[in-house]
Amino acid sequence: MTPTTEPLASAAATSTPAVPSLRDLLALTKPRITLLSVTTAAAGLALARERVTPGVLVSVVVGTALVVGSANSLNMYLEREIDGRMARTRSRPLPAGRVRPGLALGLGILQGLAGLLILTLGANVLTAFLAALALLVYVLVYTPLKQRSLHALWVGAVAGAMPPLLGWSAATGGVSTAALALFGLLFVWQIPHFLAIALFRRDEYRNAGLKVLPNEHGERATRWGIFVGLLLQLLLTLALPPLGLGGSLYIIGVAAFGSLLLGWSVIGLVRPVDDEWARRLFLLTVAFLPLLFALLIAS
Repeated sequence: MTPTTEPLASAAATSTPAVPSLRDLLALTKPRITLLSVTTAAAGLALARERVTPGVLVSVVVGTALVVGSANSLNMYLEREIDGRMARTRSRPLPAGRVRPGLALGLGILQGLAGLLILTLGANVLTAFLAALALLVYVLVYTPLKQRSLHALWVGAVAGAMPPLLGWSAATGGVSTAALALFGLLFVWQIPHFLAIALFRRDEYRNAGLKVLPNEHGERATRWGIFVGLLLQLLLTLALPPLGLGGSLYIIGVAAFGSLLLGWSVIGLVRPVDDEWARRLFLLTVAFLPLLFALLIAS
């Protein structure tokens, strides 16, 4: 532990309340990320076009929420000192001293076990296996790798792309080519999405000791990475209709929005850009995902 983090840890330990608030316990699960994962899992269930019982639906929603919440809680536990070095994360419950590390660890483990049990009994073993794989990759591989290699982004994207497969496998008992295409699309979407964040928060990542592309190979390489990622994303979105996913409305919508994103990335290649360009790109990627799944389900 570095000298700069020891006072932080000591202060947190002495100021931790005996009973943390429900809001702080919920914050450990990163509710927005959990909600996004549950939404994409439910979308995978819907896109499988199979009749499922209400019990399966509830199991997928609750089980996914618990497993993703577990991954996020354990990630916060492992990165509590790193979070204390970054402006955007130092107010989180653990670095701020509002929740004890042992409690976060215990809650994270319990959530994971409960979520996997629900998916096993309410859906099937394959769905639980995929969820367990995502959980282990995120916590045991991605989280520690962030301090060692910028390739952690690719590892984390594997776990982040898993929810649609959970929904699909719960509905069908298997994984089809179309389901793998959804996985691939969500995997690729995360690359430019995160690289945009890494650009306008590069100083925070450097101070925290986390490896990101802008700090390792420069902003130019990062803008090229964003362009390639968005190009692959556009190609993958247009590859879904031949696999039985999405109709004409979907094709028009994703082609238009995907082209907008790609065009915005080209601006970053042909002229000097600032952090505001990266922030706008980040917001555009956030808007793209719900639009994509809405058009897929509506088609």
